[in-house]
Amino acid sequence: MASHKPRLSFWQIINMNIGFFGIQFSFGLQQSSMSPIYKYLGADEASLPYLWLAGPMTGLLIQPLIGAMSDRTVTRWGRRTPYFLIGAILCSLGLLAMPFSPTLWMAASLLWILDAANNVTMEPYRAFVSDKLEPSQHSLGFLTQSAFTGLGQTLAYLTPSLLVWMGMNKDAVNGSHIPHIVIVAFLIGAVFSLASILWTLKTTPENPLSAEELVALRARPQGWRHTLAEIGDAIREMPPTMRQLALVKLFQWYAMFCYWQYIMLSLAQTIYGTSDQASEGFRDAGLLSGQVGAFYNAVAFVGALALVPFTRRFGPKIMHSICLALAGVGMLCIPMIHTPWLLFVPMVGIGLAWASMMGNPYVMLAGCIPPERTGVYMGIFNMFIVIPMIIQIFTLPLYYHAWLDGKPENVIRLAGGLLLCGAVAVLKVKLNKIKASANAGLPEAQTRVAHN
Repeated sequence: MASHKPRLSFWQIINMNIGFFGIQFSFGLQQSSMSPIYKYLGADEASLPYLWLAGPMTGLLIQPLIGAMSDRTVTRWGRRTPYFLIGAILCSLGLLAMPFSPTLWMAASLLWILDAANNVTMEPYRAFVSDKLEPSQHSLGFLTQSAFTGLGQTLAYLTPSLLVWMGMNKDAVNGSHIPHIVIVAFLIGAVFSLASILWTLKTTPENPLSAEELVALRARPQGWRHTLAEIGDAIREMPPTMRQLALVKLFQWYAMFCYWQYIMLSLAQTIYGTSDQASEGFRDAGLLSGQVGAFYNAVAFVGALALVPFTRRFGPKIMHSICLALAGVGMLCIPMIHTPWLLFVPMVGIGLAWASMMGNPYVMLAGCIPPERTGVYMGIFNMFIVIPMIIQIFTLPLYYHAWLDGKPENVIRLAGGLLLCGAVAVLKVKLNKIKASANAGLPEAQTRVAHN
């Protein structure tokens, strides 16, 4: 909300986004390890999507509410900082407990706690980046955040393989058949989750609000009823650009949830010819899935920063379309590959798309929303991520056997087709830049300028 925002150096932007590394290390562990953990604990393959419900549901319920609350928060530590710290502590506790789950229901329950903690941190963090940076630095800020997404998830995916390379036995398991390398990876994640947030809090204080802005914030009605009313008002007044991005997000996040849930099972079938979770081939598929997942996230880490000049030149819309198309073609190719090293080729396109997903939609969004509503709109924008995931969870099991022949590799093909649809849909989005009036907090006083 601050009217004057000092221009930050590249290293200041890096420090500001290091906390995102820990958040995304946690998400990477979930993406790479939850389906195998569920299988080790006896889950049915077709019902796996139901067990992933925690992430999208907590995101749907928590992120808009926390985003709106952080817009209204005034404390001695800042507006967003309390949410970072509480979320990071809870996330670390969830990561510590997860790999010791003795039963399927306990693992699923802990995932609800873990995802709730991550979501308490996520949208205030995105709003924090928008708070700190002037509009001309939004692309660098959000794509740097995307780079840390790639780095965090690269290491999360790769940690089990690194532990094997360092001498741990890949076949050593606990009483629930969960490999020891997975247990250690979660313990490392618990440390990173808290330490990275503490680094950002120490190096990057929030911008102080002016006296006028403090008066405006304190004048707003307080309480959860008013917070919910604020969310409802924001949804009704949602900018057109944001509405148009909803279809793009439907395609891309339905696709990515399909990929994360079934890539390891697909590789077990197409590369190792097994679906037996007690077999060596199944464990090898888990390591291979982690390695290719680490590679595409490494591509995302490098690609996010490499995309910055192209995004500035061609615009976030064009670049996002190209990246989604590359990922769609790559996913369609994955089931046809039967040699492990060839899998790294399509992962280049998936990595570029992942970098773009975590950056370019937010570049498009940041220019069209009023600054005083950044938190609530970032939270609502997350609904466009979690609603497609919820739709996927409740629809995929209905046609997994009938339309996809009960084969995980066909789920990956479906994901590829949906990403190609997303590449077309984003070209239809009209970008709208918003110009806030001097009277912050009065949406009706704002004007919008449309840009194709």
